[in-house]
Amino acid sequence: MSAIITYVLLLITCTTIFQIPPTCNADDTELQTYIVQLNSPHGQEFSQPNDLEEWYRSLLFSETVVSVSNEKPVMVHMYHHVITGFAAKLTTQQAKAMENMKGVLSVRPESLFQLHTTRSPHFLGLHQNSGFWKASMYGKGIIIGVLDTGITPGHPSFHDEGMSRPPARWKGKCEVAGCNKKLIGMRNFYSGDNTTPIDEDGHGTHTSSTAAGSPVHNANVLGNANGTATGIAPLAHIAMYKVCGGFFVSCPDSAIAAGVDAAIEDGVDVLSISLGGRSTQFYEDIIGIASFAAMQKGIFVSCSAGNSGPTGATLSNEAPWILTVAASTIDRRIRTTVYLGNNKSYDGESLYQPKNFNHKFRPLVYPGKDGKLVDVKGKVVFCDGSRGCTSEQVKAAGGAAVILANGKYFCETTIAETHVIPASVVGYGEGIEIKKYLNSTSSPVATILFRGTVLGINTAPELASFSSRGPNSASPGILKPDITGPGVNILAAWYKSDDNNTRNKAHFHVTSGTSMSCPHLAGVAALLKREHPDWSPAAIKSAIMTTASQVNLNKHAIVDQRDPRLLPADVFAIGSGHVNPFKSNDPGLVFDIQPSDYIPYLCGLGYTQKQIELITRKKVSCSKTIPEAQLNYPSFAVSLKRGDSKTYSRTVTNVGMPNSTYTVGEIHVPHGVKLVVGTDTDTAAGLSQVHELSFTAVQQKVTYSVTFSRDATAEVNGPYSQGHMTWVSGQYSVRTPFSFKFE
Repeated sequence: MSAIITYVLLLITCTTIFQIPPTCNADDTELQTYIVQLNSPHGQEFSQPNDLEEWYRSLLFSETVVSVSNEKPVMVHMYHHVITGFAAKLTTQQAKAMENMKGVLSVRPESLFQLHTTRSPHFLGLHQNSGFWKASMYGKGIIIGVLDTGITPGHPSFHDEGMSRPPARWKGKCEVAGCNKKLIGMRNFYSGDNTTPIDEDGHGTHTSSTAAGSPVHNANVLGNANGTATGIAPLAHIAMYKVCGGFFVSCPDSAIAAGVDAAIEDGVDVLSISLGGRSTQFYEDIIGIASFAAMQKGIFVSCSAGNSGPTGATLSNEAPWILTVAASTIDRRIRTTVYLGNNKSYDGESLYQPKNFNHKFRPLVYPGKDGKLVDVKGKVVFCDGSRGCTSEQVKAAGGAAVILANGKYFCETTIAETHVIPASVVGYGEGIEIKKYLNSTSSPVATILFRGTVLGINTAPELASFSSRGPNSASPGILKPDITGPGVNILAAWYKSDDNNTRNKAHFHVTSGTSMSCPHLAGVAALLKREHPDWSPAAIKSAIMTTASQVNLNKHAIVDQRDPRLLPADVFAIGSGHVNPFKSNDPGLVFDIQPSDYIPYLCGLGYTQKQIELITRKKVSCSKTIPEAQLNYPSFAVSLKRGDSKTYSRTVTNVGMPNSTYTVGEIHVPHGVKLVVGTDTDTAAGLSQVHELSFTAVQQKVTYSVTFSRDATAEVNGPYSQGHMTWVSGQYSVRTPFSFKFE
């Protein structure tokens, strides 16, 4: 495939761009799917699931609803955990009638969400028979639930050799044959024709094996990226909840809610959700609502940030009870090198590297303004973002090879694909240089050299250009994304089909997106949950965030591929940094959050009691309200006007050495901002004031304050800036990043 096709594929199957209400042009008498959220009747308890379902049916098929249309309502899903309510097919008149019934909180049309590894465990420092991987028993006994396009039972990545039986708490089921001790659940909630949990796209098979695939030796694509493919938690169990399908692969939010609802009931420990919609208020966001219910049950939720970068404020899944994951590169390239007639060379990537290609110089041509491929037979064709073409098109026109230069969207993020002729995908900056050479001579020539799989790229990780960026639109006082993980050119399991597409026939495939980074973090969370079963989802998230790395393998700052200059990535791109599983296992301190702590935070967002109850499923009071930055989060997002001074507190829990003392290590803030750290009883007196956090026992909690002050006269460089601070004690360094908005 060409880079252009990759771009289209990402838009269709891996990217959060729109949350589409599919009912906007529907006829008033046509049945459409609505999600109905209810208040539980006052004083009424439902001891059995059947009692709750009977109540739902009594409302849906009541005279009030049925009488307003000739069409009969149809029940689609009945929810027990994520919301009090159901999804049903209704006419517009029936939906309006339902909305006016007593006890109904919300009736809204269903929306559609979009879908957003042989090397990556090694790159993350997970080594067989040693260290954290061995200590965590490779995630043994942990159940990872995956919401996606389905799965491929019988794939080598889902063999159950060496697997234990599912835990006794497991209540799930398999709707089709093919389950074993690895793949313990397969359920379908997508309502397409003849739909089963079997994967017909590849996305769900890929993400599942990334999180918890069993080891498979000699995994490769066309001989490249060869090695042992294994998931991050290879002894964890997998449960697939199919919520996406159709020709364009959409994910109805009614199905997403049903998938999470079932996962909670079934007994999963971790959820991996590589899909999302546009930024919206949390009470309108089904992933936010459903994941809140999961978090209340102790389930860790990892979600993709989206692939709408490099533009800012493009994130999905921004709720603070979700781990929001950005995408970065690993230290492997499937390298091809463009060699020009002026003796300059530029590295690119391609999975198709034929051994019989003659590497002689050939004429290098560039399509005209109309982009037509004329007189290209036997030549090397250069295509860039402004005049895109595919390897298939160049082959059909008789071209011998093709150079595919990224446009500004992918910029320096090169995607390795299975092209049909010799090809090299190069970055945007490299494309500019090649174009300069084309214009410098009347007889340009070029060839493509095949380097195969190259390991140990010491500039990794680099932040992928396509990865969605902050700031957080739904909650500006919470810094997102939280973390970045491997998401570029990830090799993992792929489904098989009977068509002629080489990509689909492969047992494994290399693909890219925050869809790929999300299950990496779900796998890390599974390892941590195995090692620390008493940690809450917030504690696991804190351990991941405060121990993240901000440097590459070369010990230089992680750079952002959004620009050919490869400048350091900022906090709106990488959040706390790149995940470090080994360090996250022993973070020293954690910032814990209990489910009830989110209530005053939601009140502080200005949500009404009714809106908050759509999220919490219980009565709430806003007698206590806190600003967003006061939530006990492992980062800060602070807005400051000239002369402002704002104080927030944080409470840390000791999970390290019983007797320990932490002192302030690094403090970095931008010009014009001062930061003072004190205990909760101190007043901010000046930068020289430094306090210690002393502990005498594990699980002991200590609270401290942080005061951010902006100088009334100092000029700032731009509307946003960043910084960080660390607490240090012996082997521990607990890092908290800051983002600043200057009003």
